[in-house]
Amino acid sequence: MPLRIFEARYLDMISESLRTGAGFGISLIREGAEVGGPAACHDIGTLARIIDWQRGEDGVLEITVHGEGRFRILRTRLRKNRLLEGDIEFIDGEEDRELPVEYQLLADLLRQIAEKFSLTYLSDEEKFMQAGWVGCRLAELLPVDMGDKQILLEMNDPIRRLEQVQSILQTISMDQFAM
Repeated sequence: MPLRIFEARYLDMISESLRTGAGFGISLIREGAEVGGPAACHDIGTLARIIDWQRGEDGVLEITVHGEGRFRILRTRLRKNRLLEGDIEFIDGEEDRELPVEYQLLADLLRQIAEKFSLTYLSDEEKFMQAGWVGCRLAELLPVDMGDKQILLEMNDPIRRLEQVQSILQTISMDQFAM
């Protein structure tokens, strides 16, 4: 996922992450503003690790992160620089299952998206047979409401996630796929 970082508190966080090699948490804002003061976040988020960075022409830091696992926020506190930090517990990885034949069209759709947008990180053909991987990648890439993405992130059953993705797809107009 590409991110553009410009607020001082997030620049501090990215500097610390790059210096220590540690990841940082990304959690969807439940209420409050994205820029400015602290916001209340959903309890379930994703650990992100920086895999690439550069300073953009406009001076904004552009980073690319890779999601490494889900976590649950136990407690939060506000740093002096207004960065929200918290204590977390990792959510055990779901048991991945083979992609059921009735969801093969979802894997085909994911392949088409990967080809159309040259998403080289989706080139591992073997993973297209894993229900959890297909469901998570579609949840990541489909043009759907962030609340729907949060629901998909919180699901522990890969087959239920595929059912939900399929249901969501029925509500998406083809115009939304222009990305």
